[in-house]
Amino acid sequence: MDEDKHFKLNGRIWIESESGRLFGKGRIELLERIQNSGSIRQAALQMKMSYRQAWDLVEDMNQQMEKPVVISQRGGKGGGNAIVTEQGEKAIEQFYLFQKKFEKFLKLNSSKIQF
Repeated sequence: MDEDKHFKLNGRIWIESESGRLFGKGRIELLERIQNSGSIRQAALQMKMSYRQAWDLVEDMNQQMEKPVVISQRGGKGGGNAIVTEQGEKAIEQFYLFQKKFEKFLKLNSSKIQF
C-alpha cells in the first residue's frame, strides 16, 4: 500500500485578554446575531443556548474590554433591545481579519508537512 498520504494543518484562533478568552468563533457569532436581531434572547435562541449563557458571555466580553461591546436595555411592554457598539463591531472586524490571515497561514504551511 504505497499511496501518498496528505496532511494539512488545522486549528482555531481566538483573542485573549489577561483574564482569558475574549473572542472566538462562538462569541463573534453571538455578537453578529445580536447585531442582526437586536436581541440577546433572540441570538441565544438562534444559537440554541440559554439566555443566561448568552447574557454571561456578553457580560464577560463587556467586563474584559475598556468599552462595552454590547449595550442592552431591559424589556418592558415591547421587550428589551441590545445594540452591538462600535467597539463590538471593531471586535468582529478584527477577528475576521486575523481569522483570514490564520487560514492563509494554515493553507500555506500545510504543503510543508513531511513525514
